[in-house]
Amino acid sequence: MAKPRQVAGGGRAVEVPPDRLAGWFDRFSARHEGTDTTEVSGRAVRVVAADGATATATVPFGPLEVPSGTFDGLVVDALLAHALVPRRIALVLVRLGGHSLGVARGGRVELSRTDRHLVQGRSAAGGWSQQRFARRRAGQARHALRDAAQDVFEVLVPRLSEVDAVVLGGDRRALDELRLDRRLAPVFARAEPRVLEVGEPSRAVLEEAAVRALSVQVTLRDG
Repeated sequence: MAKPRQVAGGGRAVEVPPDRLAGWFDRFSARHEGTDTTEVSGRAVRVVAADGATATATVPFGPLEVPSGTFDGLVVDALLAHALVPRRIALVLVRLGGHSLGVARGGRVELSRTDRHLVQGRSAAGGWSQQRFARRRAGQARHALRDAAQDVFEVLVPRLSEVDAVVLGGDRRALDELRLDRRLAPVFARAEPRVLEVGEPSRAVLEEAAVRALSVQVTLRDG
């Protein structure tokens, strides 16, 4: 389980593995004097505790289908069943210094491709030296992203019909650059709204992301 992180608007987000979801909500209810109401939409389940605290679960691989009239207590059960469905997922992790991508099933990577590139950090020099450094760094970044786009095209585009979803991770600016490549439009059209925060992409980071991609993100706010 990834460490909790602060979110915009207050509160903190945690990633809960599907097999721990039921116990997590049981403990949330016990800590906050029980559960008052449960609200559901296609992409979120919001549990309101008796003391006013809320836990909002973002539905992965949504929408969540819940029949009208479902009792509050069964909404979380429906979310649990949805999260536990076995899925095959394409993963794209990109930062300026490298990328790692592949296909995973049940949290296990089945195939992958990883590459690293030198993209120099910032320079403290000024004047022409600074400008030359900036041009060199920009060229390195373009080269790195071009290679990443080519690998996504070669490895994932032919396999899109075999996966249930696409999960992205890494630097959002780098991902936005990849979106400009028209060849990758089918990949980004299948991407989940959530973007995983990851370090420099590697095979080990990809394997961790394959497990995290199946988790349910829950945002906690005090009453």
